[in-house]
Amino acid sequence: MDVDFQNPEKRTGGVQSVERTFELLELMADAGGEVALSQLAEVSALPLPTIHRIMRTLVNGGYVRQQPSRRYALGPRLIRLGETAGRALGAWARPYLASLTDAVGETSNMAVLDGDQVVYVAQVPSRHSMRMFTEVGRRVDAHCTAVGKAVLAELPDDTVRQLLARAGMRPQTEHTIVDPAAFDRELGVIRDRGYAEDDGEQEIGVRCIAVTVPGAPARAAISISGPATRMSRIAVHEVVPLMHQVATKLARELNANHR
Repeated sequence: MDVDFQNPEKRTGGVQSVERTFELLELMADAGGEVALSQLAEVSALPLPTIHRIMRTLVNGGYVRQQPSRRYALGPRLIRLGETAGRALGAWARPYLASLTDAVGETSNMAVLDGDQVVYVAQVPSRHSMRMFTEVGRRVDAHCTAVGKAVLAELPDDTVRQLLARAGMRPQTEHTIVDPAAFDRELGVIRDRGYAEDDGEQEIGVRCIAVTVPGAPARAAISISGPATRMSRIAVHEVVPLMHQVATKLARELNANHR
């Protein structure tokens, strides 16, 4: 049964309507933040009149805006929600990142996929005088970072190709992978070995190793990063299992708070 958002007396399917609303918002985010109603109908399998009513309500609330082209885009009121959620996510993650930094001795980070980019939500810096520092809240392209590549490796190939087509594959350094076919092969390697690597692809002289946070409410990854000279001495076969342990514990924490 379709829900009339404009008439509170008819809201007999409140839970279902909320689920549908968030489903549409997530589909919009997966599509890069802007879609046509026909696209939402195709991927959601919801009736077009239902989608139209939900989108109209979201537009009225400022959570979605309608473009002159009649396409719908994520609206500005979501920014405050995202910022607050990001702070909460960072607060939950920091103790786990701290344990990783203590064990490895390098900076630990957490980032989530947000639209077509990844955004850093937490960091615990190393105690070395020369260390990596990425500002929490910084947005970066996914194809040139270990956290981004780890998350993309979890997505279907078609979804990755669509994301890269929208975002582009800008070269950050001479080592950045900018060829889609080469990037496909890179994702295959990541899936096989269970971790992603960025060796000077985002910034010359910096190396990062990342693993995904399995089953987290948002697509997320944690990483360790540092100067390439120090990171080259790290035994990857010892560090990656530890990272997976930390990521699994963090996922349990996030899912416990998500319920």
